[in-house]
Amino acid sequence: MSEGHIHSCGHARTPIAVQARGKNLVVDIHCHLGVPAAEAQIRAAIPGFTFQMPFSSPASDAVTGKLFAKIGPVLNGVEQRLIDMDRLGVDVQAISPSPGQYFYFVEPDLGRDLARTVNDAIANAVAGHPDRLVGMGTVPLQSPELAIAEMRRCVNDLGMRGIEISSNVNGRELAEDDFRPFFAAAEELGILIFLHPLGFTHGERLSTHYLTNIVGNPLESTIALSHLIFSGVLDSYPGLRLCVAHGGGFLSGYWGRMDHAYRAREECRVNISREPSSYLRDVWFDTLVFDQDELDSLVRTHGADKLCLGTDYPFDMAEPDPVGFHSRLSGETRARILGLNAAELLGLTVKPD
Repeated sequence: MSEGHIHSCGHARTPIAVQARGKNLVVDIHCHLGVPAAEAQIRAAIPGFTFQMPFSSPASDAVTGKLFAKIGPVLNGVEQRLIDMDRLGVDVQAISPSPGQYFYFVEPDLGRDLARTVNDAIANAVAGHPDRLVGMGTVPLQSPELAIAEMRRCVNDLGMRGIEISSNVNGRELAEDDFRPFFAAAEELGILIFLHPLGFTHGERLSTHYLTNIVGNPLESTIALSHLIFSGVLDSYPGLRLCVAHGGGFLSGYWGRMDHAYRAREECRVNISREPSSYLRDVWFDTLVFDQDELDSLVRTHGADKLCLGTDYPFDMAEPDPVGFHSRLSGETRARILGLNAAELLGLTVKPD
């Protein structure tokens, strides 16, 4: 990486200098910051509003309530996360909004105002620790026009390097034509789009045993990414920088089935010009898969240059030992996945020792 210029789809960005405290730079591309001011804002606009995980159960809600009592201060703050980053060996967190703060369901102007509140809070957190934190914002995708305007503000005014989006917009697929201008603008800006789901849209069978998260989150990503591939969105915007949470969902382990459908069925070839798995390998995944054999499989089939360490800090489904989890990797593969790939996506440059 050049010290003075980061190339991003034809646009220059001022590189952010960060320090590797160990042998390798370690960048966590998947971690969240909650914004209490946004919660207060939506409760003022919608009296009695409370967030609830879709298709949950009373047993899961009870456990979640106890967990959030503990992690709430960590989720909403900075000081403990810096302590935890040092303990975990993480040099930089790319902090994105808590998924419960997408607010796509409100009317567009309120959605824009809530997104601004979240984004300003993230920018303020980053400003206090610019060598440890990098910002990823949110946008009101229920209005693509307002979403594009807020994304441009995130880039041009707040210096953010990514935008986190959900896997659907009030049940609408991201691949619908209305959202194409958003992806076109993201490609133009060269900003990372981080796709992170929030449960499953049709999770009637997933309410117990926390299946709405365990199965629902990766299944949501699988469906959203499949639509983005087969609809031709990724074909139309080849410079789009898209990273999908939770190891990319389930497609990474069963991509041969969609390639077979592409060869066998004409309706699977209408919008794309090559095998679906080739578009899949244009996308980045985080490595939040919890099993080292699964990580090895991702490296083998998806490629070390398209994987980034992700933890889901500070939630209960976070990886507890992110650096240790990658210990079986070696050499350039380990260096790229621990931090260099994310550094390229986010426009970071490593300070010399």
